[in-house]
Amino acid sequence: MESLLTEIDHIAIAVRDIEAAIAWYAEALGARVVHREDVVSDGVSEALIKVGDSYIQLLTPLRDDSTVAAFLERRGEGLHHVGYRVANCAAALAAVKAAGGRVLDDVPRPGSRATTIAFVHPTASFGTLIELVEESSATPATR
Repeated sequence: MESLLTEIDHIAIAVRDIEAAIAWYAEALGARVVHREDVVSDGVSEALIKVGDSYIQLLTPLRDDSTVAAFLERRGEGLHHVGYRVANCAAALAAVKAAGGRVLDDVPRPGSRATTIAFVHPTASFGTLIELVEESSATPATR
């Protein structure tokens, strides 16, 4: 089978104070934010820092009932998930399901940057939450 993953889209890091995290990346590493967005449907605010053709995605909760708020409460700050780019999110999601993998999204849905996304449960992927990310022609030019 040919790989459905085309490259790493982002590494997501859950933080309590996104402004402090942005400042640290700028001061310590000279890294700058190239995109900010509130994803109200997921209850998170994100800041993307460009690294090559990929991103570091800093995530902070917008509300107490978001999954990132629950993650921070349970585990504290740190690696939240890995986002992989795929050419076709629906096909990649179907392949995970066909292999018996547990998914959090039954069908792909809108993500930030006008992408299409779906999450694979960590129990299906050896303890790592995976986000499948399909870019569209409408994706803002942050690449």
